[in-house]
Amino acid sequence: MTAMAYEPMATDKESLLDFFLSLDTPEGFRAELIEGDIVVTPPTDGDHEDYLGVVNEQVYGESATPMRISGYKGLVLSSSGDHPEDHVIPDATIAPRSLRLFRGAPPWMPSDGVAMVVEVTSTKPSNDREGKRRAYARASIPLYLLIDRDKSTVTLFSDPSAGDYVGNITVPFGKPVPLPAPFSFDLDTSEFL
Repeated sequence: MTAMAYEPMATDKESLLDFFLSLDTPEGFRAELIEGDIVVTPPTDGDHEDYLGVVNEQVYGESATPMRISGYKGLVLSSSGDHPEDHVIPDATIAPRSLRLFRGAPPWMPSDGVAMVVEVTSTKPSNDREGKRRAYARASIPLYLLIDRDKSTVTLFSDPSAGDYVGNITVPFGKPVPLPAPFSFDLDTSEFL
């Protein structure tokens, strides 16, 4: 991930947001606004997509509540004081099927009703470990699943409070991750090895 240089004036939150929303990225690239930084991400590699496929298959097949999964759905999250609202594109956004959350949604939708977001680390893992984690917690997204390829771990963040997650469980690849309700199953990570 690459942060683009843009220096807004001291109180120029609207100009930064306008600049971000007007970006025209190359095909396959994603632009996000996270804690006041514009982050442009190149297309993902096959391993990245394979990890997501493993999660998606289990969510569809094992979840106690039927779910819908959207890959790369734009979310508008709560602002963080000095910065404009975060505009993020999770690798996967998961919501109960009964909510029909994605039907008719605009390109950048609010996160109300999202049960879990999933990120797989890529070119700038610190962004997934820190900035996005805090952004998802500020928006009160109940669960954040981070698949950290560099560390060969999976972390489930839970209980968002005061701008971060209070709970987290980290397991090495190969160990199960207990997903609470509305999922209510253990995510098998053995295919990540």
